[in-house]
Amino acid sequence: MAEFKHVTVLLKEAVAGLNVQSTGTYVDATLGGGGHTQAILQQLAGGHLYSFDQDQTAIEYNKEHLKTEINQHKLTLVEDNFRNLKAELNQYNVNRIDGILYDLGVSSPQFDDAKRGFSYQHDAPLDMRMNQEQALSAMEVVNDWPYERLVKILYRYGEEKFAKSIARKIEQRRAVTPIRTTFELVDVIKEAIPAAARRHGGHPAKKSFQAIRIAVNDELGALEESLEQALTLLNVGGRISVITFQSLEDRLVKTMFREKTSLSANVPQGLPVIPAGMEPSFKLINKKPIIASNQELVANHRAHSAKLRIIERIKEGK
Repeated sequence: MAEFKHVTVLLKEAVAGLNVQSTGTYVDATLGGGGHTQAILQQLAGGHLYSFDQDQTAIEYNKEHLKTEINQHKLTLVEDNFRNLKAELNQYNVNRIDGILYDLGVSSPQFDDAKRGFSYQHDAPLDMRMNQEQALSAMEVVNDWPYERLVKILYRYGEEKFAKSIARKIEQRRAVTPIRTTFELVDVIKEAIPAAARRHGGHPAKKSFQAIRIAVNDELGALEESLEQALTLLNVGGRISVITFQSLEDRLVKTMFREKTSLSANVPQGLPVIPAGMEPSFKLINKKPIIASNQELVANHRAHSAKLRIIERIKEGK
């Protein structure tokens, strides 16, 4: 079994944010290398953890890596997208949980495995599928999606201001010959961006690769669906910890959490006391996102963009 190397970001903070109860029922929605799963398991005595990952490589690695906990019936591995949270937990007769943790984005092993096609730093077939069983890959997005759709995802998911020129250049190149590898796509993107702009703001392909990856895996749609389910599954006192790595994810989490912790539109403004039964069912544990310490930033460059938000259910209701 190959080593699944992954430095878990905000490990202590995210798990501490769950306020783990030893006999509780918990979910790690993003198993990856198992860092958060291990930290939660260490606090369970009689409780149970369900850890999700749609990547078979992560599941197979952790079947061996965490076989003791699996054999002790403390841990169940679930090979599925976390957007199917309720349906999968229902298979185990679980309809309420005490906490769930999300560590979003691409794991280090996925980025570092050149053949997965996630990185503009390695030459590989255009793939970018987190679930390698799914049909849609980056190859199809880049070569088959129409110009207008490419522009839309580059703007929306990559916040790429040169979206139109990149989409046009992709369209021109693929009309001659298919764009099959990551380096071929990088070359097309570089051609589409003015030389002066390429000298600033990091790698010129970074935003486009992020946009295509999000589109291939429907990452924002899956996150929104999963969070909606997670919020309804929480017991009173239960918490959700979410670590994001880019602004689109963070904005979605922030918005959903704000909606759940804000007063209903039916409550008049300026009341000294909120009427009984009209208080929000959730509260924010941290008003501002928790970010990595200076020590962690030095040790792990991928921690620089990480933000942690935590919400708790404080009463039954929506």
